[in-house]
Amino acid sequence: MIDGSEQPGRWNAPAALLGVLAIMLLAVPGIGARYALYGGLDAFHFLFSLFFSVNLLICYWEICLYFRRDQIEQRAEYWREWQRDGGRTPALVFLTSRVPLGRALSPTIWAEVWATYSMYDSAYADRNTYGFNIDIGNGFVTIAPTLMLYAAYTGGVIPAMAAGILGVMLFWQWVYASSLYLVSFFVGRKRPLLTARDFTIYVLGPNAVWILIPIIGVYVSIRLILDGHYGVLGID
Repeated sequence: MIDGSEQPGRWNAPAALLGVLAIMLLAVPGIGARYALYGGLDAFHFLFSLFFSVNLLICYWEICLYFRRDQIEQRAEYWREWQRDGGRTPALVFLTSRVPLGRALSPTIWAEVWATYSMYDSAYADRNTYGFNIDIGNGFVTIAPTLMLYAAYTGGVIPAMAAGILGVMLFWQWVYASSLYLVSFFVGRKRPLLTARDFTIYVLGPNAVWILIPIIGVYVSIRLILDGHYGVLGID
């Protein structure tokens, strides 16, 4: 288990690099298929290819959150002690720790995402909280609609109006859930427990992405419904 030391084995890579590679492996086929089908790229399609790919990776992490919840609660205490002893930031320790390629899909490895993030929000080490449950809900529920929209935006495989309706539902719930999560830091008085730097990097930044890009997604979805075609995505 990752504890800040390098993992044994000849073939390994930093956890952060494996995450980036996973996103690329998910995004490149869609971008490439779009280019092959229509002979060009589109800014909206490129943006959402990346966004959907990130969400699919996070869905896997959120499923790990559910199935490794006992481990996360235990490891959160380990990382709290690490931080109290003056060690490096737990999130950076995890992201730079080397993972054997044979364990690249290990739920035990990726549960550490949540164990280290619990230093900024203890909700992820407590299965009774909103943060914990909204994320496992996203992990199990949004995989299928994400894949459907990814395919629709790439090749227009379903009617534009149907894609728009699905998009409005999916994107709006991301806007609402992420906004409410940010609000909880102020209503629940968790914000003063973090430095401005940690709050910006680990809480505000990621959740702002999950609000702003879905707002664009709502706009694209409404255009699909009103226009009845994929012109907003550059598909004739």
